[in-house]
Amino acid sequence: MIIDIHCHTAGIGAGNSGCFISPELRKSWKYKVYLNSFGVQEHELLRHGDSLVLERLATALTSSGTVDLAVVLAMDGALDSQGELDPNHTEMYIPNDFLAEAVRKHPNLRFGASINPYRRDALEQLDKAVAAGAVLMKWLPSIQHIDLADKQLVPFYQRMQQHGLPLLTHTGDEASFTYARNELGDPQRLHLALEQGVTVIAAHAAANGTNGGEHNFSRFLRLCDQHPNLHADISALTQINRPGQLRRLIQQHHLHGRLHYGTDMPLTNTPLVSPLGHLTRLAPWTVARLMTIKNPWDRDLELKRALGVPEEVFTNPAKLLRI
Repeated sequence: MIIDIHCHTAGIGAGNSGCFISPELRKSWKYKVYLNSFGVQEHELLRHGDSLVLERLATALTSSGTVDLAVVLAMDGALDSQGELDPNHTEMYIPNDFLAEAVRKHPNLRFGASINPYRRDALEQLDKAVAAGAVLMKWLPSIQHIDLADKQLVPFYQRMQQHGLPLLTHTGDEASFTYARNELGDPQRLHLALEQGVTVIAAHAAANGTNGGEHNFSRFLRLCDQHPNLHADISALTQINRPGQLRRLIQQHHLHGRLHYGTDMPLTNTPLVSPLGHLTRLAPWTVARLMTIKNPWDRDLELKRALGVPEEVFTNPAKLLRI
């Protein structure tokens, strides 16, 4: 079984979903690009509700000849001083309740929860998400303002470990939003969670950015040597603005058993991820073949195969997640 461990959704609050996108992000050129890449228009969401995005994802995945399941990720927001959602500092919000209910309607989708651990009721929300079928926890620290090295989070980590729930957390720099605290993407901040026995999946393998005067990827590799429970996903690493990052990662042969297939959908439906961006690595006839593949999951997977991703990376998520 091949599982996409890193798939996004979106919502504007249509159909009483509880989702929202900040006014700043909605004014950005990125907003329309993101909606287009999901295959929806704003007027369709207003008419049919935000669950339409999940329907479009499930339909596209059903037509895939290679990928069986996708983990769709919720997105909690930034919090105020009272541990409550702060809309003024949150760029995007996809609530767990909405997403958990929506994915139940689609057999090929799974629920990836997102809970800011600074919430006053974080432990209660964690138990609730697990009961609702969450297969992992997703954080984007630089946007949600989560310091993974904060010892206040130890009880949350311990509860995650008790549940056997992996943590998929963004590492490296973040450029999809209007503002990011990229120091919070430092992979060295993962040390505390790893010490508590949490299985951590470093999204994008800290492949870009620097912290402490050192490249994040070097910091990630050093942490891998110290903690066998540190994994990574390969999502986004074929983007044309990330040259050489995938090749550098798969050259770490000792990590192949800890690397996991992910797409960062819907970015695979944008010009950022195109076989044409790899003409220096692939033969022209290979690029031409890949360009004829219409299904976004099939095209993404075959591109990564062509670039040398080992077969075990595609099947590793099925061994890690309780699906």
